Amino acid sequence: MTLPIDFPHITRAHLLSLLRAAPKAELHIHIEGSLEPELIFELARRNGIVLPYANVEALRAAYAFTDLQSFLDVYYAGASVLITEADFDAMAWAYFERAARDNVVHCEIFFDPQTHTARGIDMGVVIRGLDRAAKRAEAELGLSVRLILCFLRHLSEDDALATLEAALPYRDKFIGVGLDSSERGHPPEKFERVFARAREQGLHLVAHAGEEGPPAYIWSALDTLRVERIDHGVRCVEDPELVARLARERVPLTVCPLSNVKLCVFDDLGKHNLPALLAAGLRVTINSDDPAYFGGYLNDNFVQLFESLPQLTAHDAYTMLRNSFEGSFVDDEDKALWVEELDSVFAAGEP
Repeated sequence: MTLPIDFPHITRAHLLSLLRAAPKAELHIHIEGSLEPELIFELARRNGIVLPYANVEALRAAYAFTDLQSFLDVYYAGASVLITEADFDAMAWAYFERAARDNVVHCEIFFDPQTHTARGIDMGVVIRGLDRAAKRAEAELGLSVRLILCFLRHLSEDDALATLEAALPYRDKFIGVGLDSSERGHPPEKFERVFARAREQGLHLVAHAGEEGPPAYIWSALDTLRVERIDHGVRCVEDPELVARLARERVPLTVCPLSNVKLCVFDDLGKHNLPALLAAGLRVTINSDDPAYFGGYLNDNFVQLFESLPQLTAHDAYTMLRNSFEGSFVDDEDKALWVEELDSVFAAGEP
């Protein structure tokens, strides 16, 4: 039963506390993008890898991105320290501990096996390491975890097909596939065959579209790849017909505010188009994307967004938190339990 929530009487200060305390799901997090500089250097020492940065401070100073590609250059350098199952376990566990502190109760984790297999790392090493951390997070933190394998769109579809086939022996350890990396010049239809193959395997389908790429990429992701969620999608507002479709079909958008600013999609959070997305009735969720690189985890994204956009209301906050559960790939029973917890937090008064 839905609890009565007195949204108009939630003060701004109270709302920021609620955002931190509320249960939430994260649907757009690249686990390699959660590698903090300190852990990168620790794993580099463990594995005898010499980094092109003198120290942690020098690496963090390199996080001055001008676009998606300049970020990816640093991102792939950081991922080079991941060699063993224990490394992948350590990376994921560090994120899970942080997510639990942010009251994340469910997360659907993107991972990029091609980033690692291209360096000679076995597919099993990647998946087993992540799976081990996920199981521990469920047992020790009470965190619900699912893995989503992503294809690097700047590589060929044949490479993606080979990656999927190499991962299928571990099919029980991941629930879906996605599409990430450089969007410009790599439209979703480039990967039509591999997404059809994944669909045959009963995998969920998502894709990055409409961040740097045009609205046409969102249409293609929906119609050619037949995805269930759009990752980012903020450029949909350039196409009113597309906006109407996304609203009508209740397609979740996994929006990543701090990422959008860091990668210069918007000049600052105060200019983010999220209020327009909500006003259009779109199923917006808030996520951290690559939190180690973009300056904040999930609560940071929520709090900074609401501090920067005073027109956003308590009802908007509740709606986006609820969307995160309803847009997740879990059964209806779990969704209902999490929504009930969310209702309790918003109905209870001061957290």
